[in-house]
Amino acid sequence: MGKGTVASRLIEADPLLWLSRSWTTRTQRPGEDPEAYVFVDRDQFMAHMAAGGFLEWAEFLGNLYGTPLPAPPRGRDVLLEIEVDGARQVVARHPDATVVLLVPPSLEVQEARLRGRGDDDAHVARRLAKGQEEIAAAKAFATDIVVNDDLNTAVAEVAGIVERLRSARRNPPSPTTNED
Repeated sequence: MGKGTVASRLIEADPLLWLSRSWTTRTQRPGEDPEAYVFVDRDQFMAHMAAGGFLEWAEFLGNLYGTPLPAPPRGRDVLLEIEVDGARQVVARHPDATVVLLVPPSLEVQEARLRGRGDDDAHVARRLAKGQEEIAAAKAFATDIVVNDDLNTAVAEVAGIVERLRSARRNPPSPTTNED
């Protein structure tokens, strides 16, 4: 139960959220929903990137991932399910973006999840090492951190963050005046 599962649950529960569907050059995993990504080859990805078609993109463990420029339906909030390098790019373009860092409860749990989805030993080792680097880097700019220990709790925590943001948008702080 990684970030994709949390994102799917949020979308199911909140009709005002819109999930941007990322592109990737990696191959589809056995049993993976074909709608999880737009699966493309490296040439297609690079052409889209050269045309300025991505909000963010990153290479992750040899594969390219990118978020097309979002075009959500009117009145919907955009949810991005992206890696740390991509989140850094989004914050550079949109400093007011909210970044929720979803972390596993432990390395052991993360390893079990990776093995459970069929990843081989070499990929598991690379992913665990990369994950530790990502967590350290993302803590510098993430606005919120959610431990993904229990799926329902993690989904509820992220939903609470979304509601907090919506509430702040509906009820902006009143301007203050200083009288000297």
